[in-house]
Amino acid sequence: MPNLLILTAALVALQPPVEPAKIGDKAPEFTIAGADGKTYSPSQFEGKYLVLEWTNKDCPFVRKHYGSGNMQETQAEAKKLGAVWLSICSSASGKEGYLDASGQLAHMKEVKSNAVTVLLDSDGKVGKLFGAKTTPQIAIIDPKGKLIYNGAIDDQPTPDPASVPIAHNYALAALKEAMAGKPVTVATSRPYGCGVKYAD
Repeated sequence: MPNLLILTAALVALQPPVEPAKIGDKAPEFTIAGADGKTYSPSQFEGKYLVLEWTNKDCPFVRKHYGSGNMQETQAEAKKLGAVWLSICSSASGKEGYLDASGQLAHMKEVKSNAVTVLLDSDGKVGKLFGAKTTPQIAIIDPKGKLIYNGAIDDQPTPDPASVPIAHNYALAALKEAMAGKPVTVATSRPYGCGVKYAD
């Protein structure tokens, strides 16, 4: 029996890490609970643009965008364009930014978020599927289910709110270009912010 346990542990250790989705590929499918008690999957939004936003209420970079109103305005503009916006918290239980469902709903109300809801990814599975490294980080899936953007929300990697007015918003630019039938000029960018607080 001990040998079997050692062999099993060795096989688990040899399993390759999750390969994050690449631009142009079909976005990975997942099913996850939202803070609103509903279940969400990318496939249910086929025919629409889907924006995923990694968030952590305690991260100063996230606070910059919500405190200035920039994230809410970006969410509202995306919605106006016809996109669906879902926030995701991949913080593990007990780590920075983690909230249970009721806590996430209360925080959404407090900051006046325009996201549909916050997806509860405390095991980090969804974050790792998309290679989410920081909060905030944005991924955009087109109506055919392909990943067309993954990276920073903008080109100002600082927690200073004074940078918001001079920022180039990559997320909105990608949505507008794709919706106009144009190639996305910046399809990937280096995400900035606080590291996602995964369980491991």
